[in-house]
Amino acid sequence: MTRDQAFEFLDRTARGIAEMFGSSCETLVQDMSDPSHPILAIYNGQVSGREVGSTADIMGSTRLIDKAAMTTDFVNLYATTPAGAQLKSSTFHMMGDGYNLALGIDFDYSSLVFANRILVDLMSADADLQSALWENPDNGLQQLFDECLAAVGKPVSALTKSDRVRVVALLEQKGAFSYRKSVPFVARSLHVSRYTVYKYLDQLAAEEGGA
Repeated sequence: MTRDQAFEFLDRTARGIAEMFGSSCETLVQDMSDPSHPILAIYNGQVSGREVGSTADIMGSTRLIDKAAMTTDFVNLYATTPAGAQLKSSTFHMMGDGYNLALGIDFDYSSLVFANRILVDLMSADADLQSALWENPDNGLQQLFDECLAAVGKPVSALTKSDRVRVVALLEQKGAFSYRKSVPFVARSLHVSRYTVYKYLDQLAAEEGGA
């Protein structure tokens, strides 16, 4: 591939990418065989304020870059323009006999940062509604459990099966099982499995239905 063919390909690619991703995406072709790496073609140059012939990099510097960087691809790196725009920048080299060209892609995501701040504000909340209405669910369940256990008159370690069924019955009467994750909480508090709590509830429902 000759230099002209390489440039024609990179120029078409740069133009296509710029059209595809819109005005926030600057694309350019640079002559990397020249230490000052001048811009040969540029699209959406308003992103960095550069134009054809410019030797400034995306950060506004005209310093000569390292020799290794003249032939190294850089992908998805962060950069800030002199105007303060926040960019993601990539550079891809195409080298051949007597030429070293590079395709540059610089995407300005400053507006996305601003939009993200708005979205975060829109999605933020002081607390969840359940906590606001019923305080901490575990605290409410703990209070109900303590009341029911006191009504039975025994510590958990001394409860018989009938005592545990009675505690569950009292909890059911007080609406404890309308709380989120109430069954796991009651199971832990009674030192039984969740299956056992469900079995007690089924037993109580059957007795109520038989009555």
